[in-house]
Amino acid sequence: MPESITPVTFPPAFLWGAATSAYQIEGAVREDGRTPSIWDTFSHTPGKTAGGDHGDIAVDHYHRYRDDVELMAGLGLSAYRFSVSWSRVQPTGRGPAVQRGLDFYRRLVDELLERGIKPAVTLYHWDLPQELEDAGGWPERETALRFAEYAQIMGEALGDRVESWITLNEPWCSAFLGYASGVHAPGRTEPLAALRAAHHLNLAHGLGTSALRAAMPARNTVAVSLNSSVVRPLSQTPADLAAVQKIDDLANGVFHGPMLRGAYPETLFAATSSVTDWSYVLDGDLALINQPLDALGLNYYTPTLVSAAEDKPNGPRADGHGASDFSPWPGEADEVLFHQSPGERTEMGWTIDPTGLHDLIMRYTKLAPGLPIYVTENGAAYDDKPESDGSVHDPERIAYLHGHLRAVRRAIAEGADVRGYYLWSLMDNFEWAYGYGKRFGAVYVDYATLARTPKSSALWYSRVARTGTLPPANAV
Repeated sequence: MPESITPVTFPPAFLWGAATSAYQIEGAVREDGRTPSIWDTFSHTPGKTAGGDHGDIAVDHYHRYRDDVELMAGLGLSAYRFSVSWSRVQPTGRGPAVQRGLDFYRRLVDELLERGIKPAVTLYHWDLPQELEDAGGWPERETALRFAEYAQIMGEALGDRVESWITLNEPWCSAFLGYASGVHAPGRTEPLAALRAAHHLNLAHGLGTSALRAAMPARNTVAVSLNSSVVRPLSQTPADLAAVQKIDDLANGVFHGPMLRGAYPETLFAATSSVTDWSYVLDGDLALINQPLDALGLNYYTPTLVSAAEDKPNGPRADGHGASDFSPWPGEADEVLFHQSPGERTEMGWTIDPTGLHDLIMRYTKLAPGLPIYVTENGAAYDDKPESDGSVHDPERIAYLHGHLRAVRRAIAEGADVRGYYLWSLMDNFEWAYGYGKRFGAVYVDYATLARTPKSSALWYSRVARTGTLPPANAV
């Protein structure tokens, strides 16, 4: 039947939100005691980011947060996911907190609560204090211990007013783009360091979860946001299916194995044996990592298509994770070929395929039965430009969101306990190594004036948030 006759409606308590991260929007990198993070250092290193762009000002959310919250309220959002700048709160990654840094987040949270918007705090979205990286960074066990102290600080400071917490955002990117391919901060290209980083990020998650729970009221929830890949084979040959297993282990199992099941995949150990013996996994670590969670965050943008390679691949990888002479896939997985999935693409070159989001949700519904799921990131970059009257029309983004929200609703109909959706992103911002050249926002930002203008996708999404029902993709 036509969609106008059979509307797609979500459960009444479903959360409609948007997401951001600290370094991408805050700016004010030298104010109120904040010290450099690895992204400050990386973005100020020549050749690391497009056009030499950096987040010194970003979109100045640090000074404009009240206006940004007002904007969210005007759109009818019921939730906002943001991250905390670790080096703004704890400049050296050690010791007592800087109250001026904490006060910013207290003010932000209070503003959100006053407008009826539920805050969801992500503790770590890739911006490690530079002093901790100077001491070895995530490849060192000490960093996980420092993260637990930071989690305790944040739980004590905001646990009375923030109920939803996320330990890590996309630890895969932190480990493998930061320490293997080097396209993200800190820009290292060391396969062993990347695998060590993955384990210590897992340990940080477990220790941070325990620290949060000890510091906060029991009503609060703790989750993690994983960018688990939907890995598909080019063919059904045994070799291509084996290639899927290698990538799935390094993209997904390396994190959800210990976090959700208390064990790394044995196939992961075999595929990475040429790089490491995993001796840094100490007795008791897996029990520390495998803490009960209250929810699981899933970030999704595009599926991954792979096949086996007869010889070690040469040239750029079509894995969607930036250009580098160094692979983010240590061990035997470095010998897998990546292919561009068929279909329309976003400005990032990523194929648009909502079935991947449905499949991802259903996989984790089976893998972790009873664990509520939130889509903590989903969205698309397009080359948005203002019209002569200042309005910004982005029908491609509306179509993208419409298709992916239908996929979420289909998963719910099939029994998935999905409780919320956070659009990435609230507004255009510093897009990591791509600088300011990729616009993911539902709100357009003029980078010269920092003026905010809701795009047509923001107005469409506002209708969804207010009604819990999907209007047609051509309705604004």
